[in-house]
Amino acid sequence: MFSRLSSLLQFTVLLGTATASPTHGTSTVVRPVTPTTVSVSASSDFSSLPSSLSAASSSSTLASTPSPSTPLATAALDKAQVIGIVNGPVTTFNGIPFAEPPVGDLRFRFPVPVHGYNGTINATQPATQCIQLEPQIRVDMPPQMLQDVEVYSTSVLSSSSAPQSEDCLNINVQIPTGTKPGEKLPVVAFIFGGGFVVGSNAQMPGDAVVARSVEMGQPVIYAAMNYRLHAFGFLGGKEVKDAGVGNLGLHDQREALRWIQKNIAAFGGDPEKVTLWGPSSGAISSTLQMVTNGGNTEGLFRGSVMSAGSTIPTGDIEELQPIYDRVVDAAGCNVADDTLECLRQLPAANLTAAAGTIPSLFGYPGLATPWAPRADGKFLTAPPEHLHLVLANQVADIPFISGDALDEGTIFATGSFNITTEQQFRDYVHQFFFPHVPSAALLEPLFNLYPNDPAAGSPFLTGDANQLAPMYKRMAAFQGDMIFQAPRRFILDQRSSKQPTWSYISERCAVPRLGFAHGTDIASAISGQELADYIIQFAATQDPNGKNGTASERTIYWPKYDTAKRQVLSVLNDSLAIGNDTLRLEPIASLTALSLAFPL
Repeated sequence: MFSRLSSLLQFTVLLGTATASPTHGTSTVVRPVTPTTVSVSASSDFSSLPSSLSAASSSSTLASTPSPSTPLATAALDKAQVIGIVNGPVTTFNGIPFAEPPVGDLRFRFPVPVHGYNGTINATQPATQCIQLEPQIRVDMPPQMLQDVEVYSTSVLSSSSAPQSEDCLNINVQIPTGTKPGEKLPVVAFIFGGGFVVGSNAQMPGDAVVARSVEMGQPVIYAAMNYRLHAFGFLGGKEVKDAGVGNLGLHDQREALRWIQKNIAAFGGDPEKVTLWGPSSGAISSTLQMVTNGGNTEGLFRGSVMSAGSTIPTGDIEELQPIYDRVVDAAGCNVADDTLECLRQLPAANLTAAAGTIPSLFGYPGLATPWAPRADGKFLTAPPEHLHLVLANQVADIPFISGDALDEGTIFATGSFNITTEQQFRDYVHQFFFPHVPSAALLEPLFNLYPNDPAAGSPFLTGDANQLAPMYKRMAAFQGDMIFQAPRRFILDQRSSKQPTWSYISERCAVPRLGFAHGTDIASAISGQELADYIIQFAATQDPNGKNGTASERTIYWPKYDTAKRQVLSVLNDSLAIGNDTLRLEPIASLTALSLAFPL
């Protein structure tokens, strides 16, 4: 039984309605709105929060709506004047459209760029979000587990009350206050995360990062884009592949990067100094932006930071045919001659409801998400598996950082808490993660490498504690390694001898009984802690240590990754250290070999 706990992520959903902000050459008058008073801190910590969790989860309120007395700023964009908000050291321009609204006949089409701006663009209000699916939290899980999931949801996940709409292809630009055109500041192009089903640029603003960059004397610009989600942006199946419209969310991201190249100079940014930063599915997206087009970046970016995500082991988009068929059935399009066109013509609310019938984020299948990008023949080409693109050297030759939290799989293992026996565990792994393995006997070595031993499971380094369900820690270890740790280590092993690479493992801000869970590293960085210093220096100099050997006065030297020493930055609760990425070498190598042979 699944339940949608909308209280966990409180969204205001306006399905199928246009945004109130002016777009695409229209002109409006900037109107006064009710103020929300928020203080921006250049640097924050988790010490005042329960269980040492991050305040970043509610940081979407930083980009607040102004009162008539709120200081405003302007920027010239083509023939338009863009009005933004001044909030101390950070000036924010919200919701600037980079593409035409993907509605009507433009649904299930590549993004169409905006050609010129006119009039006055009110960029003072929170940007409209793309339509999302609420996470599916099983309310029948054990009470302690449910309580821990709720703590995680409110303390680590981000949310926003900004409206949702199909008309959502916009970008937020945040600059150091007083920045002028021509200053050529480095740009962090932020791709939000959320399992390709939730998230938006409104949920993870860069106030703390930009403010910290000013404090460091290394100012950067933060440009956060939206992209279409779930059925709107990542629908799979033969019909989608035949129409050439797979992975539209990735195409949206690419179009946003083209917008940055064309327009960021108007805000004081340098289009030649753009660095990607993505958490979770944003990190997966950042990696896929590196492997598309044969690894040719088209000059759109020169570095990438992947926080908890890499080249996931998915296969061809046609493998999602059962998902496509279920959406078609739920939408009532199964009798149409052209089912894709039928879906295109549906009201947005109906398509969202049909997509919501598919098990999704935090549900029973865990990280075997049906909305993850797959080879579509265009953005991601043959061979039909992203790991092989890395093997074939189809990767952008740019510096990159790839890191994870220690316990990436714990939150995703909560949805399968009722897997209680050895055989159920084996059947689950075979069905959801290795469905193309012809015989379960081929998985026997893998099952032995992930034993039914709580002390070997995740949360790691906790002995027999935190076993919230009979197979919980085993499942968490397997899923975290399968989707996060193994792909991270694979791309580092393949590329560290060819280009500058760095890696980190975060052991900061544990969630009760979920450990150093997925997203805790991101919450730390976006709130302006030490990881932010490294990312700021990396954006400015292509080296997280900067030009002086260390990112800032509160950091240490971070050595490059190589396969001999496997040195990583260890982000600990109260300190930084250099560790070695040698945990579970054999299990992770086994996962990688199986993923290459039998993609998901």
